Amino acid sequence: MKTKNILSGILITIVIMVSSCKKFLDVVPDNIATIQDAFVSKAMAERYLYTCYSYLPVDGDPTTNPAFLGGDEIWLYEGIDQNPIIDYRAWLIGRGEMGITDPVLNYWDGEYGGKDLYQGIRDCNIFLENINIPRDLNSFERDQWIAEVNFLKAYYHFYLFRMYGPIVLVKENLPISSTPEEVRVYRATVDETVDYIVETLDKAIPNLPDKVESPINDLGRITKPIALAIKARVLLLAASPLFNGNTEMASLMDNTGKQLFNQVEKKEKWTIAMDAAKEAIASAEASGAKLYDFLPTAGTGTLSTETRTLLSIQGAITEKWNPEIIWGLTNSNTSTLQDASMARVVGNYSILSCISPTMKMTELFYSKNGVPIKEDKTYPFADRFAYRVGEVDHKYYVKEGQSTIQLHFDREPRFYADMGFDRGIWYGLGKYEDGTVNTNYVKARFKETAGKTNIRNFSATGYWPKKLVNYLNTMYEGSDYSIQRYTWPNVRLADLYLMFAEAANESNGPSDDALVYLDKVRVRAGLKGVKESWTNYSSNPNKPTTKEGLRDIIRQERLIEMAFEGSRFWDLRRWKTAPEEMSQTIKGWDINQESMEGFYRERVLFTPQFEIKDYFWPIMDNNILVNKNLVQNLGW
Repeated sequence: MKTKNILSGILITIVIMVSSCKKFLDVVPDNIATIQDAFVSKAMAERYLYTCYSYLPVDGDPTTNPAFLGGDEIWLYEGIDQNPIIDYRAWLIGRGEMGITDPVLNYWDGEYGGKDLYQGIRDCNIFLENINIPRDLNSFERDQWIAEVNFLKAYYHFYLFRMYGPIVLVKENLPISSTPEEVRVYRATVDETVDYIVETLDKAIPNLPDKVESPINDLGRITKPIALAIKARVLLLAASPLFNGNTEMASLMDNTGKQLFNQVEKKEKWTIAMDAAKEAIASAEASGAKLYDFLPTAGTGTLSTETRTLLSIQGAITEKWNPEIIWGLTNSNTSTLQDASMARVVGNYSILSCISPTMKMTELFYSKNGVPIKEDKTYPFADRFAYRVGEVDHKYYVKEGQSTIQLHFDREPRFYADMGFDRGIWYGLGKYEDGTVNTNYVKARFKETAGKTNIRNFSATGYWPKKLVNYLNTMYEGSDYSIQRYTWPNVRLADLYLMFAEAANESNGPSDDALVYLDKVRVRAGLKGVKESWTNYSSNPNKPTTKEGLRDIIRQERLIEMAFEGSRFWDLRRWKTAPEEMSQTIKGWDINQESMEGFYRERVLFTPQFEIKDYFWPIMDNNILVNKNLVQNLGW
C-alpha cells in the first residue's frame, strides 16, 4: 500500500514517522540517525526551518496554482493536450474534468501537481517539538523561528481549508502509541477550522519582525505584516457567504451526525474581518508599504502620463520587491507565467503565448469614466463591436491608423495595462519609444505575427494578460528572448484596501471608511472616486448609496484590480456567485480568420457548468476508503 495515500487520509502514526524521517533525511547529512540530531545546532535547525518553508505552494506558476487556469478568466486552445507546451492539468478544473480517483493539483496528498501540505504541517510540528534542543540558538532567534513556523502551519491549514472546506486539523503529530481509533481522524467544522487557524496566527504574530533585517538574505521570510494580512484574508473568507450560514451545505455531516458547516449567518464576522484588515493595513503602512508608482528607469526616455499610469498598474505585479508587495513568494520566478502571457510582437515562435483572457474579462473593465460600460451613459455599449480606426488621441493605447473595434476604445487605464489585444499598443519588449511609429503593437489575426500560425503557441481568444509581463522583457526575430523574473506578489496593499472596503460595507453599509480605501485603488488606476464617477456618468447614480449597490461596485472593483492574479477563482466561490458567473459560455474571437470582419466574430469555445461539487476539491477516494470517519465533499 502506498504510504502517501494513507498519510493524508488518516495520519497513521508509523507512516507519519517514516515519512517525516524521509523528508528530514533529504536535508541533513547521511550519518544523522534521528530527528533530534537535526536540531543539534543552530545551523542544522535552520536547515529544518527552510524545510518547513519548502512546502509553500508555487502560486506564481500557472501550472501549479489552480486559480490561473481553473476558472473562467483565462482559457487555453483546444488540442493543447495533444501537443502540450505547458502542464495544462489545472485547465481540467475549469472544464469540469476533475475526478475523485486522481484529483488535479491534490494538495491534500501531494499528488498530480500539488504539494503535500499535510506533510508540511507535520514537519512544522516536528520543528516546534524540537527547536529547544540547539544550545547555540539565542532566545530571540528561537522565538522568531517558532513564530515563523507557527505561521507556516496556519497558512498550510488555510490553503487546504480554502480548497477543501472543513479539514482535518493536525495540531500535534500523533505519538507512536496511538490506537487505531485515534488515528482515524475526523474533519473539523468550518468554525473550528477558522478558530484554529486564527489562534495559530495570533500565537505567531507577536514574535515576528515588522520587516526583514537583511533584505539580501531574508526577503520572503515571514513578517508581522504578512501574518496580519493572511489573518485578514482568513477572516474575510470566514465571513463570506460560502462559509457564513451556508444552508446549501447543510447535508455535509460526518458519521456522528455532526454538521460541518454553520447554518446561521453571523453579521459580526464581517466586523471582525474589517478590524483585521484595518490592523493589517496599519502594520503594512507602518513598515513602509504603499501603492506602487512607476519611476522611469534608464532607457525609458520621456514617458506620457498615460503610459506611466499603465506601468504603475503593471509594476505593482511585475516590479520585483516594489513597496506595494507585502508578501512576495520567492519560490515563484514567474518565467513560465510570463512566457505564456506574452503576445508575439515580432516573429519569434519559441514564445509560448498561450494564456488567453476570455471575452467576459474584456467587458469587465470600466469605461474611461470609471463605471461599467453597460452603465456609462456616454459609452456606446450596443455598438461595442463596431469597427473603429485608431486616432492620435488613442495613440498610447491603439495603433494609430489601424482598425479594431469600439470595445477597445474609451476604456479605463487598467484595461490597457492588463489586456493585450489586436492592434493594441504593447509598450516595452525591447522598444521604449512612447507613442511613436516604432512602438510595439499586437497583430492578432490569423497568420499575423501574434496570431495563430501553427497548431501551437497561440491565444485561443485573441487576447493576452499583458499585466503579468514585465515591460523590460525583450523579444527578437527568430528564437531569442529574455524574461525579467519577479517574485510573485501573494499579498499586496491594494488587496488589503479592497478587503477592508468589502468588510466595512458588509458590516456597516455605505460609509466613508469603505469609500476612502476603494478610492485609493481607483486613483492609482487613473480614475476619479466612486461618488464622483457614478454621479456624473452612471445611469444608476444612486448605486453607491445602498449597501447592495456598493457591494456590486466593490466586487467589480476587486475583480478588475485583482484580475489574472488568481483572486477571481476564489472570490466567485466565497461570494457564491460562481454558479451564475462560471456557467456562462467561454468566448473569444475567431482566430482562424485573416480579415478584420472574419476575426471579429464572437466564437463559443466552451460551455461550462458550475455545480455544488465545484465549490471544493474532492478528497481522493482512497482516503475515504481507508478512513471511514472522513466524509466526502458534496457532489463527489
